[in-house]
Amino acid sequence: MANLKLDYLESDLRNCKLCEWRCGVDRLAEVNGKIGRLTKGVCGNFIPMVASSQLHPAPPASFDAFLTGCNFKCLFCQNWSISMYESSSQKQDRDVEGYYDPWLWAELALATLNSPEAQFINADRLFFTGGEPTCSLPWVEQVVQAARQINPETKVNFDTNGFLTKSSLNRVLDFATSITYDLKAFNSKLFSALTGAKVTPVLRNLKYILKNSPDSLWEVRVMVIPGVHEEDVHGMCKFLADINPDVRLNFLGFRPNFVMEGYMGATKKLINHCLSVATDYDLSNASWSGRIGLGGAFSNEVKKIIDKLDLPSHIAIPTGFAQWAGCKSENRLCGSCPTNDDCAIKNYKATSFQ
Repeated sequence: MANLKLDYLESDLRNCKLCEWRCGVDRLAEVNGKIGRLTKGVCGNFIPMVASSQLHPAPPASFDAFLTGCNFKCLFCQNWSISMYESSSQKQDRDVEGYYDPWLWAELALATLNSPEAQFINADRLFFTGGEPTCSLPWVEQVVQAARQINPETKVNFDTNGFLTKSSLNRVLDFATSITYDLKAFNSKLFSALTGAKVTPVLRNLKYILKNSPDSLWEVRVMVIPGVHEEDVHGMCKFLADINPDVRLNFLGFRPNFVMEGYMGATKKLINHCLSVATDYDLSNASWSGRIGLGGAFSNEVKKIIDKLDLPSHIAIPTGFAQWAGCKSENRLCGSCPTNDDCAIKNYKATSFQ
């Protein structure tokens, strides 16, 4: 590690404020052979690490870098062993590809995009996901720069939860051909219960893209959970329709996972409800994807916690799961939590390992 050329990371990672937590930590704290082991922010990241590199057929079909670390701690995370990778319990069971020189990953990506396998699925771009790629933004920028030196026509997709600073968002808009944008919830209390973060920057950034760079937005993706999102979808749809009713909106059926792996999956009734609400707000480009009808229910242990909470049921459900997993806060805001370095959610291990 000590011999790697990491000068390009200095300006961002010595005092990291890439996302709206603005932790200000030194992610390059220890440079004598062990880069980044002294200080970490909410994302838990040190230097950018690629968990896996692979072709992916989901639109837009692409060659993907799944990057470790995330500034959210979503209870329903589908890639929890990647997003929570820096916690010790995940490292024990997860192999990652590791740090790549940006030029080398760019060469690998472009060579793969020229392969018969990529042509078979019509893959036409690089795709940065995770985890949350904002935590690795300077690395992504270097990869894109290298790729476009090789092929100036290289397309790039940035897959984000939207929790970027305004400065980071503008950096992304400078290079992104397309953006896939995950909106976890609209109501502020529900958003915090599900993710441990604030919704305000996410809505601010989405509004900015919809108004100023609508052609770069591939789609807004909303993971819908039964008993949680039925009412919230109204606020989401109104927000989108008031800004740009032509936006592509995809409702992704919740698949039980991570802390909420024991809960029920999305139902056809829920999906139909979401599509109906989108229609009511004249969002003509609404669709859905994912598996539905997966079984599941509360465990008695989780139900007892939920029943004791003096909260609306749609907020009590995620709050109850968080507390069951060991979170000590009823109002989850991970950026101000004193237990961030030893977070029960980050250390949670789902039964079915991803």
